[in-house]
Amino acid sequence: MIPTKEELQKAFEERHGKELQKLFADAVVAVCGLGGLGSNIAVSLARAGIGKLIIADFDKVDITNLHRQQYKANQIGEYKANALKQNLQEISPYIEIEEHITKITEENISDIVGEADIICEAFDKASEKSVLVNAVSEKYPDKYLVAASGMAGIGSPNLITTRRVTKHFYLCGDGVSDVDSTNGLFAPRVMLCAAHQAQTVLRILANAE
Repeated sequence: MIPTKEELQKAFEERHGKELQKLFADAVVAVCGLGGLGSNIAVSLARAGIGKLIIADFDKVDITNLHRQQYKANQIGEYKANALKQNLQEISPYIEIEEHITKITEENISDIVGEADIICEAFDKASEKSVLVNAVSEKYPDKYLVAASGMAGIGSPNLITTRRVTKHFYLCGDGVSDVDSTNGLFAPRVMLCAAHQAQTVLRILANAE
């Protein structure tokens, strides 16, 4: 049985406190890239009661994604943005979700992240990371950007950290490991980096950073 919106809101408030939950519920967060990082970031934020998520990715769910990304086997072949929206609404039925099935470029970034209070970078490729970071820094210097670098391999989870690089830019990860130079990506380490990013978002919203 799905709880009513009022029942779910009360549950959030009992866990987080009324004032803090209002900050979460009023927030708009963009998650750019919906793979191992982005799908886990989005799930964590939905579970925290974020009011609106903007999610963007041009890719489709592949069987190789299932070992670390928040998709189900019966969603293989679906666009990630559509599949993740469905999964997030099962978790938090009253969350507002705006999905974009597109590759983020300098030309369309304003249409995608313009409304967001905080932007999460969750891309696999360095070139895509660079486009987003540079565009946000140039067009939206006052928006918070939470990015990631280094979460591959079987290395210690304790090496995953969060650094505040500038006033509005945070970087999560070990800053070293690369998927091409390690033995691949493993769900716990990727999820840990995603958790750092999601927790950083919540800390920013709570003025606790």
